[in-house]
Amino acid sequence: MIRVLIADDHAIVRKGLKQLLLEEYPSAVIGEAGDAETLVAAATNDQWDVVICDMNMPGRSGLDALSQLKHLNPKLPVLIISMYPEDQYALRVLKAGASGYLAKETVHDELSKAIRTVLNGRKYITPDVAERLAESLTAETEKKPHELLSDREFDVFKLLAVGKSVTEIAEQLSLSVTTISTYRSRIMEKMQMHSNAELARYAIENKIA
Repeated sequence: MIRVLIADDHAIVRKGLKQLLLEEYPSAVIGEAGDAETLVAAATNDQWDVVICDMNMPGRSGLDALSQLKHLNPKLPVLIISMYPEDQYALRVLKAGASGYLAKETVHDELSKAIRTVLNGRKYITPDVAERLAESLTAETEKKPHELLSDREFDVFKLLAVGKSVTEIAEQLSLSVTTISTYRSRIMEKMQMHSNAELARYAIENKIA
């Protein structure tokens, strides 16, 4: 019997993932969380074999939740799922400690295999991601501007790109307005941009937001 914790802010997505899991593991114990805070609390209070976490949730992002989960239990396998293509996020989440990355459009076909892989102590990596990972380790390839950002800067960048104000971001991430303003300045400097409109245009062109 395995214990799986699913975190996604959409109940219908959680229901779909639960059904997929029960087809493969009929006796599985499955917990649910609708936001990052509930996820971290559930991971703190109970033991789980695998966590399936959405990249984008209300409050703290999936990357932020991933960091907390790995701090609580470094050996806990965490699979990140997202509506965005793997070429935008897979390397970032793997380097942050995730055990695998699944695009929501392919999760129906890949989830069972991914669960079996991480339960055996290995990372779930598709051939395309493996190739990109190898390139990032062995080749001096030029990074895209958003790849220069830290995980926290990346979270702030995505929120700025969808029109959130500094104050709104500060409230959502439970940080001060001054701290978010500092992150914004760093983002602008690293990406060589000068306005939120430029960030939004870049995010759309690169299918990040």
